[in-house]
Amino acid sequence: MRTFTFALIAPLALATALHAQTAGSNQPSATKQQPAPNTQKPAAPAPQTPAPQTPTPATPPTPTPPAEKPAPPPPQEVYTYQAAGRRDPFLNLLGTGTEPRTAGSKRGEGPGGMTTAEISVRGILQSRGALVAMITGPDGKTYVVHQGDKLADGTIKSITPQGLIVIQEVNDPLSLVKQREVTKLLRALEVAK
Repeated sequence: MRTFTFALIAPLALATALHAQTAGSNQPSATKQQPAPNTQKPAAPAPQTPAPQTPTPATPPTPTPPAEKPAPPPPQEVYTYQAAGRRDPFLNLLGTGTEPRTAGSKRGEGPGGMTTAEISVRGILQSRGALVAMITGPDGKTYVVHQGDKLADGTIKSITPQGLIVIQEVNDPLSLVKQREVTKLLRALEVAK
């Protein structure tokens, strides 16, 4: 294996020559002198000893800037539906005829203000040879009805020992049938089914 040593002779000689030339040019001269020929032998370069390295103080690590917080999401828009006289978009447009009437319509008191879906038959009685029915409405009150009495959406066709038969008016513009029979059984018979 070969080892190479590099001598720093040429750069050192060049540096000395430049130093001597600049030292002479700094002095004011009345006349120009010609440089004397260099008759001296170049001195052997002085062995260079590496300068002792002073330990550099450890620099503290530069603090990293704190991570930026993610931007908050944009505020969400809250949607509210303003009816302003328009129809409810969630009601069935076709209608089945069993939907209760809207609360805005004026309904009468007693059985005439109740729909067929709202009543339940509590009992059947015989009065003067005819059957009458006791019904309970959504208000929790009990009413006595006879054959031919009107309800909000129909008429009582007949009263049987098992319950009522009501002719209900169908509130569906697309339906060909405008009336249908609905049987409302006694509450005890409805539970037994």
